[in-house]
Amino acid sequence: MSVALTLCSFTGGAFAGFIEEGKGSLELRNFYFSRDFRDSGAPQSKREEWAQGFILRLQSGFTEGPVGFGIDAIGMLGLKLDSSPDRSGSGLLPRDSNRRAEDEYSKAAVTAKARFADSLLQVGGLSPQLPLLASNTSRLFPQIFNGAQWVSKDIDSLTLTLGEVDSVKQRDSSNSEELTIMSQQGAYSTSVNSDRLVYAGADYQVLPNLSLSFHSSVLEDFFRRDFYGLKFSQALGPGKAFVELRYFDAREAGRQLVGEVDNRTISSNLGYSVAGHTLSGGYQKVSGDTAYAYVGGSDTYLFSEMQVSTFAMANERVWHARYDYDFATLGVPGLTSGLRYVKGDDVDASRIRTTKAVGLRASGETGHEWERATDLGYVVQGGPLKNLGVRWRYATNRSNYADSADEHRVILTYALNF
Repeated sequence: MSVALTLCSFTGGAFAGFIEEGKGSLELRNFYFSRDFRDSGAPQSKREEWAQGFILRLQSGFTEGPVGFGIDAIGMLGLKLDSSPDRSGSGLLPRDSNRRAEDEYSKAAVTAKARFADSLLQVGGLSPQLPLLASNTSRLFPQIFNGAQWVSKDIDSLTLTLGEVDSVKQRDSSNSEELTIMSQQGAYSTSVNSDRLVYAGADYQVLPNLSLSFHSSVLEDFFRRDFYGLKFSQALGPGKAFVELRYFDAREAGRQLVGEVDNRTISSNLGYSVAGHTLSGGYQKVSGDTAYAYVGGSDTYLFSEMQVSTFAMANERVWHARYDYDFATLGVPGLTSGLRYVKGDDVDASRIRTTKAVGLRASGETGHEWERATDLGYVVQGGPLKNLGVRWRYATNRSNYADSADEHRVILTYALNF
């Protein structure tokens, strides 16, 4: 009996952190999406859907000992509130072969984790936010990759990342799919798949206000990409000045299943923040024979990415500007607003598979586009409705090589933490 009591005591102690440090949340997300295409020849005049989502997140702590073990889980349920075959494809809901959205869908992911000193290993469902693999979170549910990732902060001021993923559950899908490349208006073929993506990175905090980054990845038999990054900030007068540079270099790899990949893109952003105001902007240039290359369904990690367009086509030259304001300065915490404008030109239309691009090639012209966006959000700070969020996003996009569009997004969220 004494042996049993000792074993129970040891087990209870070992798992104390696993239970006591655990946490969970239930997020309710109501999402209305409307993209109205402004060109008469567009294949679809509008994408308009309304859906309700439920996201349950459970995170354990770690067991005691030199190596601590834990487990995380996420479960998602999406319900159709409004859709039709002629308006589907918003990215909120999966649809069948007849373009009809499913009435409901669900998906889940489990992630095992282990902690040793300042290193963390995760195996299972991953939603990385990295320069070469940025999970898309812009719709009802996040994009979730399956694989393993190790992050180490054991060396002072240095963060090392190493990972591999082999499949993905897209934001509007219940099924795991093989990896592919983003089409970029037909510049790359999406009819072939890759078995895995391997990535590694190092982020070094040179000074408290200066960091340097290098990341590299290989999407097997598709392409290799390298990333170089710099972040710098400095107190200046009553506020803070900042600058960030991001450089990407992509070329074909392995069996070259998507053909030629030849792209170099530099994306910059600099600005100034003071008293709740932030004004920023920058220049971006896409070089090489092909468009910016990145994993299908993910975010670009470019400063140019907007609601409708990514502004990352072959040879594209981009200017962007942004203004953000936090109304907490005026005594209204939780209320924020943002205005953005992006303009691109010199687009090489030779590999774009759109009706407009055919006309550009025939006349020897280059492509151009612009997009402006407004973002207004409020999160209730206290009382019975605390954590209730309301967000409205509106964008206007005009392009001479792709379908122009006006887009509205209205998002209601409520989070219950436990």
